[in-house]
Amino acid sequence: MTSFRRTTYLLLSLFVFGFFCSFYAEAQRVRGKRMRGGEKTDSLHRDSLALDSLGMDSLAADTTKKKEPLDAPVIYEASDSIVFTKEGYAHLYGEGKVNYQNIELTSAVITMNMDSSTVYATGVTDTAGVETGSPIFKDGETPYESKIMRYNFKTKKGFINSIVTQQGEGYVTSEEGKKGANDEIYMRHGKYTTCDNHEHPHFYLKLSMAKVRPKKNVVFGPAQLVVEDVPLPIAVPFGFFPFNSSYSSGFIMPTYGDEMNRGFYLRDGGYYFAISDQMDLKVLGEVFTKGSWGLSAASNYNKRYKFSGSFNASYLVTKTGEKNMPDYSVSKDFRIQWSHRQDAKANPNSSFSASVNFATSSYDRSSLSSLYNPQQYSQNTKASSVSYSRNFPEIGLNISGAFNITQNTRDSSLSMTLPDVNISLNRIYPFKRKKSAGDERWYEKISLQYTGSITNSISTKDNLLFKTPLTQWENGMQHKIPVSATFNLFKYINIVPSFNYTERWYLRKVKQSYDASPTSRDHVKRDTINGFNRLYDYNLSLQMNTKLYGMYKPLFMKSKELQIRHVFTPTVSYTYTPDFGKSRYGYYDTYTYTDEDGEVRTVEYSPYEGAVYGYPGKNMSQNISFSIDNNIEMKMKSDKDTTGYKKISLIDQLGASLSYDVANKKWSDLSMNLRLKLTKSYTFNMNASFATYAYQFDENGNVVVGDRTEWSYGRFGRFQGYSGSFSYTLNNDTFKKLFGKKEEDKKNKDNKGKEENEDEETEEETEEQNNNSNMRKTEKASVDSDGYLAFKLPWSVSLSYSYSIREDRSKDINIKTMRYPYSLTHSLNVSGNFKIGSRWNMTYSTGYDFTSKEMSMTTLNITRDLHCFNMSCGLVFGPFTSYNFSIRANSSMLTDALKWDQRSNTGSAVTWY
Repeated sequence: MTSFRRTTYLLLSLFVFGFFCSFYAEAQRVRGKRMRGGEKTDSLHRDSLALDSLGMDSLAADTTKKKEPLDAPVIYEASDSIVFTKEGYAHLYGEGKVNYQNIELTSAVITMNMDSSTVYATGVTDTAGVETGSPIFKDGETPYESKIMRYNFKTKKGFINSIVTQQGEGYVTSEEGKKGANDEIYMRHGKYTTCDNHEHPHFYLKLSMAKVRPKKNVVFGPAQLVVEDVPLPIAVPFGFFPFNSSYSSGFIMPTYGDEMNRGFYLRDGGYYFAISDQMDLKVLGEVFTKGSWGLSAASNYNKRYKFSGSFNASYLVTKTGEKNMPDYSVSKDFRIQWSHRQDAKANPNSSFSASVNFATSSYDRSSLSSLYNPQQYSQNTKASSVSYSRNFPEIGLNISGAFNITQNTRDSSLSMTLPDVNISLNRIYPFKRKKSAGDERWYEKISLQYTGSITNSISTKDNLLFKTPLTQWENGMQHKIPVSATFNLFKYINIVPSFNYTERWYLRKVKQSYDASPTSRDHVKRDTINGFNRLYDYNLSLQMNTKLYGMYKPLFMKSKELQIRHVFTPTVSYTYTPDFGKSRYGYYDTYTYTDEDGEVRTVEYSPYEGAVYGYPGKNMSQNISFSIDNNIEMKMKSDKDTTGYKKISLIDQLGASLSYDVANKKWSDLSMNLRLKLTKSYTFNMNASFATYAYQFDENGNVVVGDRTEWSYGRFGRFQGYSGSFSYTLNNDTFKKLFGKKEEDKKNKDNKGKEENEDEETEEETEEQNNNSNMRKTEKASVDSDGYLAFKLPWSVSLSYSYSIREDRSKDINIKTMRYPYSLTHSLNVSGNFKIGSRWNMTYSTGYDFTSKEMSMTTLNITRDLHCFNMSCGLVFGPFTSYNFSIRANSSMLTDALKWDQRSNTGSAVTWY
C-alpha cells in the first residue's frame, strides 16, 4: 500500500511538472513572437510584421522593453511577389534579395522564418531542366555560390550544399559545407582547382575534408590529383594553400631535375621578402648532389615620379668530375645585373641611368639558365654602362660622366673605362652686342664652343682586373675649342671659315731604345716616364656650299599636277694643318741601332703611342675636298586631299666625295653613298668606295699600291667593296594590301547600303544588351564573300639578307686588268611565327650562310594552350643542339608545383638520328 501511494504521488508530481513546463514554454513562445513582431522589415514595403496582426491574445499587450535578437534591420525585396504566412514565414519569388548588415543573399526563391531569423534559398528549374537563379551569398567581399543554402542571421552560421567560392586564383567547391560564425567554411568531399570551368574542371585536387578561411588560407586533409576525371596515383596526406590578396612575403618552391655533369638538383627555391610597396627582395638558391651550389638575390624598386629599376646578383660554385681524380675541377663565378632609370619628371636638369650586365667569362657555361637558353649561351660580348649628366642652363654648361665595361667571354678579355667625363659649353658669340642697333657686324657672327673630356681606361683579362696597378691604366684629358663664323657671298653662297684647336694632357710617356739582349722579343726597351705632358695641334679650314634647285615636268605627263624637283648641293672646303713632327714640338723621337750588316739605322717613334686621345700627326697637310649631294622628289596631286599635294622621294640622297692633298700631292679614294626610302618604315642604304691609285709590282715582285692613278689608265677607279643588309616582313595582310585592295573597295561599296539599313536594328540590339546586364556579350563570326565562315591563319615571316663584296687578296691578281677577284659573303636569316588555330602557336628562327654553306643555329618553339595548363616544346639545331619539353599549370601559385620538365643539356650537344 505504501509503495502504491508513493507511485501515485510520483506520477501526479510528474503530471503537474509537465503541465507547468508546457505552459511556460507556450508563454515564452508568445513573448518571442511579440519581440520579433517589433522588428523593422522590408524597407521597400514598409510593413510592420507585428505579430498582433496574426491574431495574438491579450498577453501581447505587455509593454515591457525586450532585447532585440538582431542588431540591424533585415531588408528584403523580390521582383515577382512576396507571400507572408501565419506560421511566420515570408516567401520571396523572382530575384529575391535579402540584406542584413554587410550580408547579402540573392536567389530565385527565398524563404524567411521571422521567428528564428533563418533563411532558406534555392534556385528553380525550368521545363528544359536548366537550373537558374542559384543562391549567391556574399559576406563582405567574399561571394559563395550554391544550389541550396540555409543561414541564421543571429548566429551567422549556415549549411550550404554544392558551394562554389573563388579564393585567390583558384576555386574551392564542395558537396556539403558548413559556415561558421567567423566566416570559416568546413567542407566535405570538396575540390580545389584553378580552372575557371569549376563545374567540370579539367583538373582538380579531390579533397576529403577542408577548412577554408576566406582570403587567408585553406587547410585540407588527404587529397588526390584528378585530371580529366581520371584519378592519378598522386596523393598528399595534407595540404595548405595561402590566399593573400595583399602584398606579402612567402616561400618560393624549388624546381627539380637532373644535370649530366652535376647530378640531381633543386634550384630556384627560396624566400620572397615584401619589404615595402616600393621595394622587394627575392633570395634563391640551388644545390646539386655532386657538390655544386649557388645563391642569387633579385630586387625591384620603384619610386613614383622619381626612379625605378632592378638588381640581380648571382654566385655559383661549380664542381665537375670526381674528387681526387684528374678531371676534378672547381670554378667560382658571379654575375651582376643592374638596370636603373630616372623619371624625366624627377629633375629636368640632371639624369642618372644604369645598364649593367657583368659576369665572369665562365658564368654562362656554368649557369643552367644560360645552358637552357641558346641565345644567351652563345652570346660572347657583354656591355655595361652607368652614366650621370648635369645641365646648367644659366651658363649653358653640361657635364656628364660614365662608367663603361665591355667584356668578351670567349677569350675573357675586358675593357674598362672609369671614369669617362665629358664637359661641353654651348655655342657663344663673344663679340655680339648686348643692345644691337642696325645691321649685324661681321665680327658679331664669330662663335666658339668648348668640349672637354677626361678618361681612365684599361684593357686586360677579367681575372687580372683587380691585380693591375693604377700606373698601367691609360688616362688623359682632351680640350677642343672650335671657332667659326658664317658669311654670305652673292646671297647664295655660304662661306664658313673655322679654326679648330685641340689640346691633350697626359701623365706619362714611354721612351724607347734599342735592346740587344737575346731574350728581348722585339729588341725594344721601353721606359715609362711619369709627369705632366701637354700636346696641342690646330688647323684652319674654309668651306663654301650652296644649293641649286631644278624643276622638271615629264613630257609624257600632260597633267599639270606632277613635277619633279632636283636639289643639287655642292661643297668645296680647304683645310690646312701644320707639320707637328718637328723636333721643337717633341711629339716624335728617334733611336739608332746597328743591324747585322753593320749599317746604322734610325727608328722614329712617338712617346705617346697608344695614348687614349692619340697625338698630332706629322707632315704638313693642305686638303681640298669636293663633295656633292643630290635629292630628287616628285610632287603630285593627292587623291585623298583635293586641296593638297603629296611628295614621293625618288632618290633621298646620292652623294660623292673626293679630296686632294696639295702638300703631298695625293688624291684620296672616291666615296659614294646612296639612300632610297622604299617605304615609310624601311630605308635602303648603300656605301661604296673606289680606289684612286692602281696596283703595281715592286722590285721584289709584290703587289703594292703605286703612284699612278686609275684615271691615267683610262679607268674610273678600282671598286674596293660594298656591304649592306635588307630585311622585310611578310604576314597575312601583305598580299591583301597588294592584290586585294580593289576587291575590298568594291565589297565595302556594296555593303555600304546594307550597313546603313542595319544601323537602326543594331542600335536597338545594343540598347537591349545594355539594359540586360546579365546578357553575355557575343561577337558575330566573320564570313567571306560566299557566306562561309572566314578562315584565319595568322602568320608572319621576317627575312633578313646581309651581304658583303670585297677584294679577295688571298687569291692571285689578274695581271692584264691588275684586279683581284671579288668574293661575296652573304647570309639569309628567317624568323617568324605560325599560329595553328586559337591554341597552337609556333615560332622559329633559322639562317643559312651561303659562303660556308652551313645552316646557322635553328630554333623551333611550339606552344599549346591547354586552358588550365600550358605545354611547350623547344628544339635547337646547330652548334648548341638541344631540346626541352614542359607542361605546367597556368596559375602562378601552382606553376612550380604542377609541372613536368624534360630537357637536355645544351653543352652536351645532342646528336639527332
